[in-house]
Amino acid sequence: MRRLAAAILGLALGLVLMAGAAVWWGTQRYAAPGPLAKPTTVVIPKGAGRDAILRRLLAARIIEDPVLFRIALRLTGTAAKLKAGEYRFAARISIARVIERMVAGKTVLRQFIALEGKTTFEILERLRATEGLKAEITEKAGEGALLPETYSFVLGDKRDALVARMREAMTKTLDALWQKRAPGLPFKSKQEALILASIVEKETGVAAERGRVAAVFVNRLRKKMRLQTDPTVIYGITKGKGPLGRPLRKRDLATKTAYNTYLIDGLPPGPIANPGRAAIAATLNPQKTDELYFVADGTGGHVFAKTLAEHNRNVRRWRKIERKIRQDKKMKKNDN
Repeated sequence: MRRLAAAILGLALGLVLMAGAAVWWGTQRYAAPGPLAKPTTVVIPKGAGRDAILRRLLAARIIEDPVLFRIALRLTGTAAKLKAGEYRFAARISIARVIERMVAGKTVLRQFIALEGKTTFEILERLRATEGLKAEITEKAGEGALLPETYSFVLGDKRDALVARMREAMTKTLDALWQKRAPGLPFKSKQEALILASIVEKETGVAAERGRVAAVFVNRLRKKMRLQTDPTVIYGITKGKGPLGRPLRKRDLATKTAYNTYLIDGLPPGPIANPGRAAIAATLNPQKTDELYFVADGTGGHVFAKTLAEHNRNVRRWRKIERKIRQDKKMKKNDN
């Protein structure tokens, strides 16, 4: 009896040791680096069950032991918690990290960039061409209604959802900045501020100049002077459907449209682009100056003036720079 008892005890102890060894081995394999040689993206479709997910992970060489994967899901109680989506897995990722990532739904975040100064037509065209989004655009968005910014999305999001987010972001931004506007501005409404901000956005890409450019337009509005800004003339011709594709001509300035600020008083009837937050902020808090004119300086910025005589000198200087640029381009073309 003693021998039998000793044998049974020995067998039990052996089984315990074997079980412990198996648990230790499984735990080590669960957390050990996997077979994936390089970062890989895998898409798990909605409604995919455990076996379908397992097949995709095996096919992509993210895991190599289906038995261990199934056991891990069972022991952790996560078999029904794996989320669909687009996942980017790092090289040598462990089973533990794979499950953790999929339970948390840490899917790939894609980005759509709405550029400052682009028209609504241009932004929506770019959105239509963006991969990873689905469905046609049915949401309505007027000119100036979309806030230029970088927007994150996941594979399969609807384009309409991004349009709504851009529109909501513009509304919130304009509302917040309107509350902090400088006193005495010649604006009756947030819409008028948005119109001028779109002009400021199109006139300069130099961040340090925005407040000064805005000040020139604000000063002109206060003095009942016409804005006389080329981007509004261009918008009147193109209706925001793309760049003009040629230099602005004198006859363009003399052609009456609702947006030609050389011929109309005050602001045009609507925005001419989608201004960014910085342009709106500059328009609502312009620099304090009595300048009334500006013209390009040949370096990407502008030179400002308080009087017409000073401005005309600056314009003559700019014309010389323009001629020099044209001559250089012609010489370069001939050399080629």
